[in-house]
Amino acid sequence: MAEKAVNTIRILCADMVQKANSGHPGAPMGLAPSAHLLWTKFLKYNPANAKWANRDRFVLSNGHACALQYAMLHLSGYTDWSMDDLKAFRQIGSKTPGHPESLFPGIEISTGPLGQGISSAVGLAIAEAHLAARFNKPNYTIVDHFTYVFCGDGCLQEGVSSEASSLAGHLGLGKLIVLYDDNHITIDGETELSFTENVVHRYEAYGWHVQSVHNADNDLDSISRAIEAAKAVTDKPSLIKITTTIGFGSAKQGTEAVHGSPLGKDDLANVKKKFGFDPAQSFVVSEDIYKVYNHTEQGAASEKEWSDLLNRYSQEYPELAAEFTRRMKGELPAGWKDALPKYTSHPPTATRKLGQASITALAKVLPELMGGSADLNPSTFTYLDISKDFQKGHYAERNIRFGVREHGMLAIVNGLSAHGGVIPYGSTFLNFLGYALGAFTVGALSHYHSILVMTHDSIGLGEDGPTHQAVEKYMICRETPNVLFLRPADGNETSAAWAIAIENSKKTSVLALSRQNLPFVNGSFEGTFKGGYVLNDSEGKPDIVLIGTGSELSLCVEAKEKLQAAGVKVRVVSMPCWELFEAQPIEYRESVLLPGVPAMSVEAGTVGGWPKFAHAHIAMRSFGTSGPYQEVYKKFGITTDNVVEKAKLTVEFYKSTPCPNLLRKPFYVN
Repeated sequence: MAEKAVNTIRILCADMVQKANSGHPGAPMGLAPSAHLLWTKFLKYNPANAKWANRDRFVLSNGHACALQYAMLHLSGYTDWSMDDLKAFRQIGSKTPGHPESLFPGIEISTGPLGQGISSAVGLAIAEAHLAARFNKPNYTIVDHFTYVFCGDGCLQEGVSSEASSLAGHLGLGKLIVLYDDNHITIDGETELSFTENVVHRYEAYGWHVQSVHNADNDLDSISRAIEAAKAVTDKPSLIKITTTIGFGSAKQGTEAVHGSPLGKDDLANVKKKFGFDPAQSFVVSEDIYKVYNHTEQGAASEKEWSDLLNRYSQEYPELAAEFTRRMKGELPAGWKDALPKYTSHPPTATRKLGQASITALAKVLPELMGGSADLNPSTFTYLDISKDFQKGHYAERNIRFGVREHGMLAIVNGLSAHGGVIPYGSTFLNFLGYALGAFTVGALSHYHSILVMTHDSIGLGEDGPTHQAVEKYMICRETPNVLFLRPADGNETSAAWAIAIENSKKTSVLALSRQNLPFVNGSFEGTFKGGYVLNDSEGKPDIVLIGTGSELSLCVEAKEKLQAAGVKVRVVSMPCWELFEAQPIEYRESVLLPGVPAMSVEAGTVGGWPKFAHAHIAMRSFGTSGPYQEVYKKFGITTDNVVEKAKLTVEFYKSTPCPNLLRKPFYVN
């Protein structure tokens, strides 16, 4: 029966790819025995409740093999995964896209960009370890689940997996088990073309427990024993190298030809004959095979047993139980926002330091807030003084030392968010977002609640020079869907930015904070929530609107005083978040950016995107330079005097030229 079950998986996956005439049949056919064992013997889950808090997590890091995951979800009894869903593989509007997306039930992590899955799985394992240390009590193991990963050669070649795996070994995450599909094939051909390292020794060096199964095509017993042994190792993550044959059963097995293309009708028919199936039939699963995989009764019983335990726990530890339930639901405690500092004044202070005041206050009322920096705590000020370091043996703590691993950090933050029960953050310099764009994009498209504290946000960091000065990163963030890019100018706006990031649980928030000190401008906490607002106004209709963000808002305030002395009426608008401003009704937006009044933007980043709000711009047209930050700003014309000069020219220009209403300008997106 086991052989028939495994071969059913192989053929079902091949049928999916063949019908779509697109996809990757080889890895699913090679991994079918391991999937069979995992779903029938090891995984703890309830198909009727894909979000059961104490389920095991499964991550398909080699996301091109997604036909395998979809097949297993269907076979095991998830009602959300019908045979019709499998037949709609890679079609518009289906739950079976070309790579797994966590927007669909049963998919824990969005994967596809290689290395992201295994790296985010480290975040899942960190969350499990942290919550277990926080909530488990003698006789009440409320949090107790494994994170299982399938990955391939491509995942282990990507640098992000090295970063995350190194940290996982350091932390001793014993409930992380990775099955590495060693099938010797990548898109170009045999792995010997470019990948000859000893993966076993590499992961041993990381501090992992490592095993090898040399015949994972047929030797179910060896695979099973290896997983059992991995589960028994509690102080190290485990890697099991399973040697498989890509496209097992196909005439093209063991070659790159079966990696990313359908088998073809003739080859698929021959595979079916070889395995004892009718070549004339497709998408056929016999009732005895459904009985092998259906996990509905067992899953419901497992969840009920856990729920009964949680109920008893609630009687003995009511406060902990209430906190656990609230956190797993993603609910915030009443009054949390009141903890944030509000300011009537403050001396010139870097917003990174003001951010420290915010995160320190929030940490006291939000025990779910946890994270850290990429070896930059003395610079980003995101260390939680209320806690100590999350380290091996100290999993209840909340400060994660990510090390110099920006890409791994963001992928792990994605995993922490995907797990639930924590609100994660990661911190580095804004310009180093470039190291982590893969994870940044996956987090945004997955609607993960990730908070990225990015300091040293502009040319204003000065002497470190253009390699450290963010110029184009503002637009990368603003142009990435489902991202809130927040660039506050003072204490009130910084507190509000943190509140916005906490509240927006389905978005990635980027807090761009300054290294240099900024003056208090009496920013509006409430106005920041609208993305843009009138900071201060003119008497009567203004001649020009100056729009600033972050470090440059104070330049607009200073310029207003000089312009008014010259007889020019000025409105100053703060726009810390484009995305929130654009979400406001048109009536509100036009009350801020007045129709018929020219507007000029002032920001130390590239100009792209600003023409939809402003008619003239002071911005960067090159990378920065090294020097004292005041001199750097002067070199690039981002000064009060230049704002005054260009504002006068803009007002003069529009005296004789009609001033278009940019907010109602025709704008179409197909």
